[in-house]
Amino acid sequence: MTPSPDLSDILATWPASPQNLLQVLRAVQARYGHVPAAAIDTLVQRWGLSYAAVRSVISFYHFLSLTPRGRYTVYLSDSVTDRMLGNEALLTRLCQRLGVTEGLTRADGLVSVHRTSCTGLCDQGPAGLVNGRPLVLLTPRRVDEIADLILSETPLDIWPADFFAVHNPVWRHSLTLSHPIAPGTGLHALRERGPEGMLSELKAAGLRGRGGAGFATWMKWQACRNAPGPRAITCNADEGEPGTFKDRMLLMQWAHEVFEGMTIAALTVGATQGFLYVRGEYEFIAPHLRHVLALRHEAGWLGPNVAGSGQAFDIALHLGAGAYVCGEETALIESVEGKRGIPRTRPPFPVDRGYLGLPTVNNNVETFVQVAQIAVHGGQWFAAHGTEQSRGTRILSVAGDVARPGMYEIPWGVTVADVLQDAGAEDVQAVLVGGPSGKLIDASQLQRQISFEDLPTGGAFTVFNQSRDMVDVARQYTHFFANESCGFCTPCRVGCTQLVETADRLMAGHAGPADMARLRETGQIMQRLSHCGLGQTAAHPLLDVLAHFPDHIARKLVPDAQAFDLDAACVDMHHLEVRP
Repeated sequence: MTPSPDLSDILATWPASPQNLLQVLRAVQARYGHVPAAAIDTLVQRWGLSYAAVRSVISFYHFLSLTPRGRYTVYLSDSVTDRMLGNEALLTRLCQRLGVTEGLTRADGLVSVHRTSCTGLCDQGPAGLVNGRPLVLLTPRRVDEIADLILSETPLDIWPADFFAVHNPVWRHSLTLSHPIAPGTGLHALRERGPEGMLSELKAAGLRGRGGAGFATWMKWQACRNAPGPRAITCNADEGEPGTFKDRMLLMQWAHEVFEGMTIAALTVGATQGFLYVRGEYEFIAPHLRHVLALRHEAGWLGPNVAGSGQAFDIALHLGAGAYVCGEETALIESVEGKRGIPRTRPPFPVDRGYLGLPTVNNNVETFVQVAQIAVHGGQWFAAHGTEQSRGTRILSVAGDVARPGMYEIPWGVTVADVLQDAGAEDVQAVLVGGPSGKLIDASQLQRQISFEDLPTGGAFTVFNQSRDMVDVARQYTHFFANESCGFCTPCRVGCTQLVETADRLMAGHAGPADMARLRETGQIMQRLSHCGLGQTAAHPLLDVLAHFPDHIARKLVPDAQAFDLDAACVDMHHLEVRP
C-alpha cells in the first residue's frame, strides 16, 4: 500500500483557503512528480473541498498531472520560432538518448520528455525547461550533455550554470529603459501629489495599457477608485503570447519598478491586497521576486503602513501552471482565486467585480514600470514621445529571422521597417506583429506604423524570411490555439478543431477552394461568437495568410473535383437506392 504523502509543511505554508489551491497543487507536483490521489484526499478532508473541484483544477493546467512524470521532467518549447531553429530534431535526439517515448514517463520513473508552448525564451532558443529551470540555446551537443547528466542522475544544482543562463539582450533603449528610478521615489512623489494628482499625471501622460488592449490607465484606475471598497490590484505577468518575452526582462531586472507601480496603484485607488501573477514557465524568476518583495517589506514600502501613508498594502506572488488563456484578465483572476482559468462573462469588468468580487485594477508588467516612472518624472515627460493616440514608448520582443533577437524599446509611431533594420533582418517575407492573435503583414506593408492608430501590439514581433512556408507557420499557430483553448464555449472548442483539420489537410495537399470558403466562414463565426479573445483571434493566422499570401495557398490547393467534399458525399448518399 502506497504511504500517504506528508503535506504538513506545504499546508503550513499555504493556509486553508480555496484561493491557495493552485499554489498547493504546484508544490505537491514539484515534490512527487504528480498529484497523488492521497494528496487529493488530504485536501478534500482538511480544506472541505470537493474531489471534483480539486481534480478539475489539476486537469486544466498543463504543468499539473494525476499520473507520475519523471524525476527529471523536461519540456521542450514547441513554438514556431523554436521549430525554425530545429527543435524537432533535438526532441527526437533527446528521447533516443534517454530511451523514453515523448509524452510518457520512462518505466523506472527517471525521466519524461514533453512538448510545451512558447516558454518566453524565443530570443535564445531552441529552449526548454527541466524541473522548472530554463534550458537555453540548445544544440545537439548540449542535448547529449543533458542526457548524460540525467542518465547519471546528477542533481540539477551541479549542472553547468550556463545551461540555465537566461540573458536579456536590449538592443535599443529609449524612454523607459534609460530611466530606472530609485526604489521608493515613486511612492514619495505620490505622497506629495496625492491620488487625484496621480490620476491627473496619468491622464496627461496618455498611458494606455501595455498588455494589448490599450485601455487608458487613468480611466481604469478612476473607475476602480470610484467603486465601493475594499479593492485589489493584479499584475499580469502571464506572458504567454508566442514570441513575447519583454516582461521576462522586466521581472528579472526591473522588479522594484514593477512593485513600485503596483503600490502606487494601490495607494491611488485604495487597495489593500495585490497579486503578481507570474506564468509557470517563469518559475525560475520567483526567488528573485521574493527577495525584492522582502527588501521592500524591510524598507516599509509594503506592509501595514506603506511609506508612512497610513494605508496597508501587500503583494503576494502567484504562479501559474501552464495555461495561455490565463493571460486574459478575468481568467487570470479566476486562477488567482485558485480555480480553473476560465474567462468570465463581461460585464461586469474587473474594476467593478474582480478578485473575490472586489473592484480590481489589472495591468501589465510594462504598464506598472511606466507608472512608476511617470510618478517620478511627470506626465508631460512621458507624453512628449510617441503619437497623438499612442504616447510614450513600447518594448518589443523581436525574434525569428533576425541577426539580433532581443528587446527593442521604440517610440510609438516608428515603422515596421525601422525595427527590421535595427534587428538586422534581411529578405523579409512577413512580420507577425502582436503574436498569433495580432496581425500578420507581408513585405508590401513594412512602412506601416507601430501604434494604436495602425498596428497595435502587446510586444511580440516575429520575422519570417523568404525561406519560410507561411501556410505551415499559420498551421502551427492554429495548433497552438487549439491546444490552449479552455473548451468553455462551443464556437472556440469546435471552431479550433475545424481550423486544425483544415490547416492539416491544406498542408497535406488534400484541401480545395471550398475548404477555404468554409475556413473564412468558421473564422467569422468564431470572431463573432467566441466567449473570449482566444477564440475571437484563433483564426487570424490562417485568415491573414489567405489575405496576404494567396500564392502560398494556391500551390497547396487541389481542384474541388479532386478534393473530398464531405457535404457533397452526404448529399449523394441520400440518392442511393436502398435494396432489400
